[in-house]
Amino acid sequence: MAGNVVFLHDNARPHVAKLTREKLMALGWDVLVHPPYSPDLSPSDYYLFLSLESHLKNKKFESVGAVDSMLGAFFSSKSREFYHRGIYKLIQRWELVIKESGDYL
Repeated sequence: MAGNVVFLHDNARPHVAKLTREKLMALGWDVLVHPPYSPDLSPSDYYLFLSLESHLKNKKFESVGAVDSMLGAFFSSKSREFYHRGIYKLIQRWELVIKESGDYL
């Protein structure tokens, strides 16, 4: 099953560190190369995190536990279809970036 995982991350230093690369290899995950300086493909810049950002707007938390509870409730409240759409939007964005030869969208 692990061989079916395709992992996309940006080129942040911790993500490309030797230890991280070795762990991904040990897990048998395929790594989808993220073009340098391509915000169009950064999963943290759209979809799931835009939804989370909207959910967090104007909220204040009294403790780390309150943040943990809210995040657990937020992520579990999203349907399977929500996550499915997000993955397919990433594929569509990737194909568009390739079509545009890496130019910003």
